[in-house]
Amino acid sequence: MKISKNYNLSKLNTFGIDVEAKFFVEINNETDLRELFVSSEFKQNKKIFLGGGSNVLFTKNFDGIIVLNKLKGIEILKKNSNEDSETISVRAMGGEIWHNLVMFAVNNEYWGIENLSFIPGTVGATPIQNIGAYGVEIKDVLENVEAFNIETGVKKIFSKEECELGYRDSVFKNKLKDKYFISSITLRLSKKEKKNIDYKILQDYLEKNKIEVKSSKDISDAVMSIRQSKLPNPKILGNAGSFFKNVFIPARNASRSETGGEKGKLEELLALYPTMPYFIEDSLIKIPAGWLIEQCGWKGYRTGNVGVHEKQALVLVNYGGAKGAEIVEFANKIIVSVKEKFGLELTPEVNIV
Repeated sequence: MKISKNYNLSKLNTFGIDVEAKFFVEINNETDLRELFVSSEFKQNKKIFLGGGSNVLFTKNFDGIIVLNKLKGIEILKKNSNEDSETISVRAMGGEIWHNLVMFAVNNEYWGIENLSFIPGTVGATPIQNIGAYGVEIKDVLENVEAFNIETGVKKIFSKEECELGYRDSVFKNKLKDKYFISSITLRLSKKEKKNIDYKILQDYLEKNKIEVKSSKDISDAVMSIRQSKLPNPKILGNAGSFFKNVFIPARNASRSETGGEKGKLEELLALYPTMPYFIEDSLIKIPAGWLIEQCGWKGYRTGNVGVHEKQALVLVNYGGAKGAEIVEFANKIIVSVKEKFGLELTPEVNIV
């Protein structure tokens, strides 16, 4: 294990922000991790655990230690009845590229994460963010998470319930933030067809291209095609994917109150914007943040080196040379405009440092 000083992070964050970390270290195995935990650089400094750098925006040099998760490996678990006629458990190390795990599942004809194809980042970040796309979230297939307590060095296995997964949220973003290093996750995938093609964009693509889904690969290929047509390659144009979360309002406030009083928020919005898309999810109403941003005129807008992508209003981009603070200032202007027009609050999905 080697701890470097004044390490440039421009190639380790997909926004391509040119900043440095006071200390930097790569973790390639659990021995490295245990050595790190007792080092003075780790004990005496602020810490950030980094994977693919696809969900972080650095606004300045980091006066602490960046720990890059490079733990590798994917395995099928067959012990202790983890495999049956319909399902199988797959364990992947935290430093694996997420899309490589999806391809492993697809190539082995397992179902469950094909809708999550081509999402940037590493495996270890997926339960933190509870990643989701095209009608599927990691919580739908997660079995457990293995993580090390950074103070004691003790490994704990978190059940799915203990991870407290919500919309782009988990226990690791809240009360356990920066307290555990995720070393691996285990997913429960299906050996039998379990397709999820109800998400409108995906459904429309399959129908338009006359694709009959016969395998998880068919869905994976469709999702990759959709994502490539809408999202910029961060190697060409710096970005972190969706910068904002979608907006949710309680369903109980969505329509006229039981007493016949004031209109609910959804009813108010639909009266003004009849074509506004919305989706009912459990007790919540989801309103696409991308639509809200586009209605405020931001899609394709650029100022200096920062802008909103021309094909996807959820994506903020660095056209080259932008500083993190510039992107934050730009994002705040979008938040204010959406609040003024719709009375709805946008929340960044990206971790701002």
